[in-house]
Amino acid sequence: MGQFGVSQPVLRREDQRLITGQGRFVDDVVPDGRAYGFVLRSPYGHAWIRSIDVSAAEASPGVLAVMTGADDLGALPCLSVPVMKEGTSFVRHDQPVLVGDRARYVGDPVAFVVAETLAQARDAAESIEVDYDAMPAAVGCGDAAQPGAAAVWDDAPANTSFIHEMGDKAATDTAFAAAAHVVALDLVNNRIVQNAIEPRSAIGVFDPASGRFTLTTGTQMPNAMKTALAEVFGLDADRFRVLVDDVGGGFGGKNSLFPEQVLVLEASRRLGRPVTWLSERSEAFISDYHGRDNVTRGELAFDGEGRMLAIRVRTYADLGAYTAARGPVSPINGLVMMSGTYRLPAMHVEVHGVYTNTVPTDPYRGAGRPEVTYMLERLVDLAATELGIDRIELRRRNLIPPDAFPYASPTGLTYDQCHFERIMDVAMDKAEWSTIDGRRSAAAGRGKLRGIGMCNYVERCGGGAGLSETAKLTFDGGGSVTLYVGSMANGQAHETAFSQIVNERLGLPFEKIRIVEGDTDLVETGTGTGGSWSIPMGGGAVSYAADKVIEKARRIAAHILEAAEADLEFGDGQFTVAGTDVRISLEDVARASFDPSRLPPDTEPGLEGEDRFVPDNYTFPYGCHIAEVEIDKDTGAIALVGYKVVHDFGTALNPLLLAGQVHGGVTQGIGQALLEHTAYNEDGQLLAGSFMDYGLPRADDLPPFAFENQGTPTSRNPLGVKGCGEAGATGAPPAVMNAVIDALSPLGIRHIDMPATPEKVWAAIQRAGG
Repeated sequence: MGQFGVSQPVLRREDQRLITGQGRFVDDVVPDGRAYGFVLRSPYGHAWIRSIDVSAAEASPGVLAVMTGADDLGALPCLSVPVMKEGTSFVRHDQPVLVGDRARYVGDPVAFVVAETLAQARDAAESIEVDYDAMPAAVGCGDAAQPGAAAVWDDAPANTSFIHEMGDKAATDTAFAAAAHVVALDLVNNRIVQNAIEPRSAIGVFDPASGRFTLTTGTQMPNAMKTALAEVFGLDADRFRVLVDDVGGGFGGKNSLFPEQVLVLEASRRLGRPVTWLSERSEAFISDYHGRDNVTRGELAFDGEGRMLAIRVRTYADLGAYTAARGPVSPINGLVMMSGTYRLPAMHVEVHGVYTNTVPTDPYRGAGRPEVTYMLERLVDLAATELGIDRIELRRRNLIPPDAFPYASPTGLTYDQCHFERIMDVAMDKAEWSTIDGRRSAAAGRGKLRGIGMCNYVERCGGGAGLSETAKLTFDGGGSVTLYVGSMANGQAHETAFSQIVNERLGLPFEKIRIVEGDTDLVETGTGTGGSWSIPMGGGAVSYAADKVIEKARRIAAHILEAAEADLEFGDGQFTVAGTDVRISLEDVARASFDPSRLPPDTEPGLEGEDRFVPDNYTFPYGCHIAEVEIDKDTGAIALVGYKVVHDFGTALNPLLLAGQVHGGVTQGIGQALLEHTAYNEDGQLLAGSFMDYGLPRADDLPPFAFENQGTPTSRNPLGVKGCGEAGATGAPPAVMNAVIDALSPLGIRHIDMPATPEKVWAAIQRAGG
């Protein structure tokens, strides 16, 4: 292990470039002769479009083209078809690139105007006359699924797109019938706007000579986007090239294809020049896919000793107006983690995907796992109160013990070795859980309510389920190497992380390593980034590709050194003849590989290695989050005064990057718990459409974080890493909300829904008698 290898706290290679303004985002790409596009969007949550008159816009200064639904540009394909409950069918409605006769949410694209300048395009769009006939809207998935709700789609009874079922209903019902105690909780997992720091944007270029399209955009999955574009246009995938440079945040919201990415390509084809579309922040609120938004009833059955027997859940998941590309993923994806860290013999879950007149939803950091974990951990705390058992003791009675691994969950997963109770104990020690009563008393003396809350979590990530990733290492004649990898950075420091793996495996200094992602002509296959799989899968592919490099380099080195291959040892970038000081560096071997006279017979010139990593199972990172809060009884204001996190992420590729991922995820989870809420009125108007109304967490909302990784390497990939991207966003909401309810529990308050805003907390205190 060298200074820049695996597990070293290496500073980010990217940062010097990014913090000095040398990053290259979409808005930094300025093709010659570019025009600008502007999207006219529906101001109504639900309306018939009786007519559109674009004549004034077409005659406006600088206008080059105006497109509407009459151009019939197709629809964005839903890529995730859910497994349906027996006897039900999937009512699928893909989002049209431009709507035709009916707008179904505020922000639905109605027309696309292209002009010489952005101001001209915007002005022309304002001159388009649209005759809207407003209709009643369906808002809130719980209400939209009820009889009498406005119909988003005429062929979707109760506005239901799908019903998904998982588990053994008969066994679960039997367990509940025999239970000594049943605890039930109705809760909301609030909708949020994803709000990446770089708004979405796209540049389309069509080359008439080759008939190829080039899309420059910010996405987490370039090759998947290329495939989706081919489906929309009805062309072969090789007609498309997707280029991605730096990406200012993704969090799942830049996984899927959006209408604007199709529009700039089609406009470029029509006009014969590049077309740029740049989202503004206010536009992002009504056009970027939202996240979360579930209404859930969960029930836990216990025996007389406080041991879990079964869990039963029904969830209504808000899909928005259309089935987005991965819209059904989040409502279903997390269900396999329904039992969490606990021994739960039986379970049954039913999920209803519901259409509403709102922005479509798509995966957001965790994609279903945070929703399931929040429901489970809130149920456990409520159960402790209702059963009269200490909440830590209740957890101890039900945590999966170390000797039960590998553990077969009731959802069909096989967990690797976990030490749930040990991690919980370490976290409690760091949070000084045992002395909370003293801090409560001190807070009470200041007129405050103090509470502490916990979340135990385990998640499935790191690939699995047939996913894979590719990597290719290619040396040049100077001994430097270029890594082509199918992952895609959107803030995770892949340039640093993958360089560390190459350094560890091949012994090359960073200045000899170049990382290439985000060009589908150069990286023709690749899964992209999501599900915490970039390092477990992408890193595995890099390790395998490095093995191929070493294998060929060993043959060349043996030929040059006139030694047997079996006698060569490789380490720290050097091939050494065992028992001697005769050696040659990998860089020198790479240079020699381009000289046919120095190669063994039947060896192709050059040095490269390419391979694919296909994991045989998921990884299972786990941990314990503990939050501590103080609440002002007079105002309901919450101060988050402490946050401790202990995890087992396996091998820490880079401790600094790992901590950064946890801090960022925790911050997003805290935002959902305390601040963020995408509020709509009954007409489908977004009430929180800017940062004036929508509360993102700021630095002064956060306490210092204490994080520790007690990693035990996994055998599921060559690096032993488990993945960390979703952990913070998964653990934070239940830990924070359990702390809030703990603080309020002396008043008899058992539950409030996220976000726990001061107004909501104050109102709960008043209802409880102050």
